[in-house]
Order: sequence, then structure tokens, then C-alpha cells
Amino acid sequence: MRVPGWSPAALLLAACLWRLPPGRGAAGTEEVIVGEVGKSVVLVCRNASKQADEVDWFHGNPGAVPPLFSSNATLPKDARLSLVDNSSLHISALRPQDGGNYTCKEVLNETVREHRVQLLVASGPSNMTVSISPAAALPNGTVYVDKRDAVMFSCTSNSHPEPTMGWTFQPPSSAPETFTEVNGTSTVCILQNLSLHFQGNYSCTARNPLSGRSETSTKELLVYYPPPSVPRCWAQTAQVGLMLQLFCNWPGGYPHPVLGWTEEGRDLENSSWVVNATGTGDTHVETLSSSRLLHGKEFKCVGSHILKQGKAEPTCTVQIKAPSLATEPLKTCFVGGTVSLMCQVMESNPPARISWLRNVSQPEVEIQPGGRYLVTQEGSVSNLTIQNCSHDADEGYYVCKAENPAGLKEAYVSLTVKKPVNIVGVVGAVVVLLLLGVLVISGIILYYNPLLCLKGNIFR
Repeated sequence: MRVPGWSPAALLLAACLWRLPPGRGAAGTEEVIVGEVGKSVVLVCRNASKQADEVDWFHGNPGAVPPLFSSNATLPKDARLSLVDNSSLHISALRPQDGGNYTCKEVLNETVREHRVQLLVASGPSNMTVSISPAAALPNGTVYVDKRDAVMFSCTSNSHPEPTMGWTFQPPSSAPETFTEVNGTSTVCILQNLSLHFQGNYSCTARNPLSGRSETSTKELLVYYPPPSVPRCWAQTAQVGLMLQLFCNWPGGYPHPVLGWTEEGRDLENSSWVVNATGTGDTHVETLSSSRLLHGKEFKCVGSHILKQGKAEPTCTVQIKAPSLATEPLKTCFVGGTVSLMCQVMESNPPARISWLRNVSQPEVEIQPGGRYLVTQEGSVSNLTIQNCSHDADEGYYVCKAENPAGLKEAYVSLTVKKPVNIVGVVGAVVVLLLLGVLVISGIILYYNPLLCLKGNIFR
């Protein structure tokens, strides 16, 4: 996460643990000359006269050391020492041991004058090494690391005197930023909890403080991380044509994973079923032609990521199944009433497309919603609702059809349309019959036992 107001270089500096060796300084004198190992240098004898009787050079103080070179001496032609303008000392093919204090002694008419020069011999920087670990390299040399690792950046260089070493970070499409400078021949930085903000070019530069010569080594760094879970697979029917599409998705990693479908251990892309194969980002799709042979087939998606090489490859599977149906085979509706015909897909992968047909003789003519017909579907259950039932128009067989790329299944529902029963007339007839029954029973009782009625009056 980027901290507001902090540049990437500032974040790197805050995240690093630096190991610094102690520094060293140098003393000064009348004149300081800097030379480089393997090259030439001229030590000038200031104020020397061309008419000088003799010019002597000492590597140290006169009297303490013998003359190093004298204008009166004759040296071999391959000697590294020579005089320029009969006074200045020319040293070729400099060596580290050539450094130190030099004294020029001029003798003119018995007058002696001295001039002191300090020669500093610089070497390097050279043999620079930059390492990032733990890390691995792509074929083009770019280094990648796992964001979950603690990554150590190390840089070393040979130089005399000790160089000034600086780390520079350049994010993509941004200017480089120097986030640290140290004095020493080596430096180590440890970074933890890396993010994509730390991707870019890391450059270590070593600069010789005497000669000003510098050397730079740059490595491009990518921060990778694997997907956190396992691939997810599913099947569906293509929007155009009755073709099977196998989807495999494995999100959450960088860079994108490599996904592939297999069937019985064989690469599916080489199968005759495959019509097309596409891959975008974290998803891979195989499009297969429809076939009843697909029923029961199990397809496996195998995922691989650059950070999971050498480990068990995560997989997911999809089993294709032709649809199976369950319905209510017999339904009844009264004239002018409403009835719902139900059809449920019990099993299907990919999900089947459900349709209703009215006439068996024309099985491809689907019932379209509208008017007296209402078709609804919730999940795997489809309902055909018929309003204002008509004996002539609606009675008969209805077909529920479920189809996916693996097969087709049909189920029949028989609808019977009846005339409504007059409930008021039926109730009235029942009441009349009950009254007639009571009268008949009463008449029979009075006919066979007339005294029963008289006894009833006496008790009153």
C-alpha cells in the first residue's frame, strides 16, 4: 500500500536495514595529484627553472630516502619514470605502491629549492556484483521474487579508496530516485512485505571519491505472488448454438496463471470435440460441440503458476450430465379457471434450457409468454400458468423440454378441462331430500303408533 506523501524511494529507504563499514579520510599537503592504476600521471615541479643545474625527485623526504629520479641519471628506455621539460616527473603504468609524498629538489647556481607533491593512486571501482535473493531469473534476465519472502539486496565493489555506493530505484514510467548513499565496499538491504509498488529497475552505483570514476549495475525486479486458493470450474451452454463451454478461473495471482483442460489425462485442445479455445487473464474457456457422448464425461482443469513450479498442480473438475425431469403428469382445470403446470430439472450440467410445447405434432413450436399463458422459472423449476381455461383450446397434452449440449429430455403433462359444478343446486337438492326423509319417517311412526302423539299431548 502506498503511504500518502511518500515516494517509492522513501519507502525503500524506510524499509531497508543497512550494514555500513567504517569510513576513512586522507591528509593533505602542498599539492595533491590524483592518478589511476594503470594510467600515467605528471608531477609538476613548480617554479622550476629550465636552466636548473640539476632536478632530483624523491619518493619521500630528501635525506631520508635516496633519489628516485635525477636529471643527471640515465635510465633504460622502458623505465616508467621520465622527466618532462627537464623538471616534471612522468610516471606511466601507475601502481598502488606509487602513491605517497614526492619531493622535487632543484639546484640552480648552488641554490636549492624544494616542492612537495602528494600522489594519490585510485583504483576501481571494478568487479561490481549485485545480487537479489531469494530470487529467480526469466529468460531475458529480469529477476522476480515472491512477495511473501524477505528479499536481500546486496552490492559489492572493489575500489581504492573505499567508494561511495548509492542505490537508485526507478519505477515503470517514472524518473529514477536515489534512496540511499553509503561509504564502503559493500552494502546490504533487506526488504519485507513487498508490493507491486516495488517493481522496477534497481541500480547500484559505486563512485571512486578520488578519480570520480563510477560503475553501475542494474537489475529489473518483478514482484510475483501466486493465487491464494484453487481453480474454480464450471460448465455452461454457449449463447449462440448448442455448444458446451468449459470455464476455468484461478484469480488473485501475478502474473496470470497458465490453465489447461484435460479429459482422461489427455490434453483437451487436441480433441475433435473442441471448436475454440480462448484465454483472457485468469480465465480459460474451451468450447466443445454438442454430443450425447458428453454425458458422464469428467473434465479436469489443471493450473500452474511460475511460483508453484515443482509443486503439486492445483486442479478442479466438471462432470457433464444430460438433463432428467420430474413433472405432475395429470392436471385438471375448470372452464374459466387457472392452472399451473410444473416441470423440474432434477439433474443437468450445464444447466438445461427449459421450454414448453403445446402440440405434440409440432414439437418445435414453443409456447411463448403472453395473453393467457405465463411462463416463469426459478432455478431448475419452470411453471406454465394457463388463465381462463378453455375446454376446446387448452385440454390435451403439454410437453416440457429440457436440453443441454449433452442431451434432450421431454416429459408430458395431460390437462383435463371440466365444466364447473353448480354448488348451490347441489346443496338445495340435498336439503330437500333430507326434509322429505324426515317427513316419511314421521308418517311411518304415526301410522303404526298413533297413541305416541296423544301421550305427548297429555304430558303437556
